[in-house]
Amino acid sequence: MSSAQDPFEIVKEEIQESIDRLQSSFYQWQNIPSVTSGRVNLTKELFIACESIEWQVDELDKTISVAARDPGWYGIDESELEKRRRWTSSARTQVGNVRKAVEAGKTQSINSMRQELMTLPNSHTNETSRSNQYGHQDTDDFISSESDTQMLLIKQQDEELDELSASVQRIGGVGLTIHEELAGQEKIIHELGFDMESTSNRLDFVQKKVALVMKKAGAKGQMMMIAFLVILFIVLFTLVFFT
Repeated sequence: MSSAQDPFEIVKEEIQESIDRLQSSFYQWQNIPSVTSGRVNLTKELFIACESIEWQVDELDKTISVAARDPGWYGIDESELEKRRRWTSSARTQVGNVRKAVEAGKTQSINSMRQELMTLPNSHTNETSRSNQYGHQDTDDFISSESDTQMLLIKQQDEELDELSASVQRIGGVGLTIHEELAGQEKIIHELGFDMESTSNRLDFVQKKVALVMKKAGAKGQMMMIAFLVILFIVLFTLVFFT
């Protein structure tokens, strides 16, 4: 089976594209200040992308396990299976590293925010009260922003799930087509084998009959048969060219 028709290669390319996008977003995330709404939104997007890719890799591992039961049927060998296992392991490691880094950065951001709140000046009562009012207002704005962000992320997640569903359906269609082609080729090979066996049996039967006739006729009979065929040839030649 060629790599262009291999469902594993198709899914592998799609997952690799998702990993590339994840790493690009991760580099962008690293350059954003920790205490900003943009950093918070991008953090959630990275977590969602990590979960989606990890799920796809898990599904790909399941297909490798199925192929490992009968590699010859799928046209692959043990070395190819091991190569595919190494790729899925590498992909899972890349996503896991991004997830760990984002989780560590998220914890650090929370600690930094708490530290800033605890170091606010409190020398004057009026300033403290005013700061608390602003703090409550900022908190309300933050909650409202988080609510809007959650709705946006849910919408984006739904879109990604729709794309993933379409990808799975496309892969299923490719697998079904390959299965139908293999079944058709197997049927043709079976019919060809049956025809060859039937022809071989008939040829053996004719050879045995000819050998039996030659044996019964003997040397004298063979000479008479050859003479008869020569005379018949001369007669037919005369009729064709002189009449």
